[in-house]
Amino acid sequence: MRGSSNVSSIKPRSRCIRTHTRHTGPHRPLSWLRWLLPLALLAVLAWRLDLSATLEVLKQAQPIWLLLALLVVQLQVVLSAMRWRFTAVRLQVVLPLPRAIAEYYLATLLNQTLPGGVGGDAVRAWRHAGEAASTARAVRAVVLERLAGQVAFFVLAGLGLVAWPLLAPDAARPAGVAVTLLLAAVLVVVAALVVWGLARRGPVRVRRALQGLGPDVARAWWRDGAWMTQSVLSVSIVGSYVAVFALCARTLGDALPALAWLTVLPLTLATMLIPISVGGWGVREAAAAALWPLVGLIAEHGVASSVLYGLVNVVGALPGLWTLVRRRTQVSVP
Repeated sequence: MRGSSNVSSIKPRSRCIRTHTRHTGPHRPLSWLRWLLPLALLAVLAWRLDLSATLEVLKQAQPIWLLLALLVVQLQVVLSAMRWRFTAVRLQVVLPLPRAIAEYYLATLLNQTLPGGVGGDAVRAWRHAGEAASTARAVRAVVLERLAGQVAFFVLAGLGLVAWPLLAPDAARPAGVAVTLLLAAVLVVVAALVVWGLARRGPVRVRRALQGLGPDVARAWWRDGAWMTQSVLSVSIVGSYVAVFALCARTLGDALPALAWLTVLPLTLATMLIPISVGGWGVREAAAAALWPLVGLIAEHGVASSVLYGLVNVVGALPGLWTLVRRRTQVSVP
């Protein structure tokens, strides 16, 4: 009897070990791919384009426009934090605005430096859920806040896809139609994969927190005029993303045409939503190199603007380091 009880007690433990190995193993190649793919894309761009011309354009950056782009990044973070706080309050989760701003700086910095582009949001949800009265609602507040931004971004990118064949010059219309169809297919596939991934393969805690999401969507987005606040904030935030990219291009001496603001810039930024890189690096530059010539701009200038955009966003989010340091200091003080 003792022997049988010992054997039975060992079996579940070994079963748990095998299960753990099965779930954690496949993530490693994907993690390495997210690091290698941006490097490979950047290497291809350096090979195919005139790298010296790109570097020469970067050397001509005008400080005044660069400073303005950094200021818009600060406004972007504050507006995003306001949307997060508004969403949390609608779900009856306490979140002071100063705390939301500090945490959003940290999340933005992590999103720029971690694979997948959502690591910072996961950390933001985890840190807030650890102190909120309802863990599930705290997680949902982050998910719905981020989702509101994605919806606004897809709407703008969709408008650009529709407008491109209509607004492009006659010579560029065939290319515009081809790009429209290709990017529309990519966006639909990405959206479907994200939904499927969250529903089937997401972490257990996240899936539990997302159960019964429908009523919270109504509270956060629609009821009592919430849609107006969400719309104003989301449109302003998406506009700030486009403005930062346009200012980076202006910093390098390119005054982008109105068509580019509605088409090239949103579509270039939309590629960052594909979770196959680190902070959008590589994918964003490849998109800029392909899309810039379609509105009469030089591919090397598009790559240089994209590189500067990535650097501006990282520098603009550096206050997030203070959030991390301050939190560790508070924890270490007895």
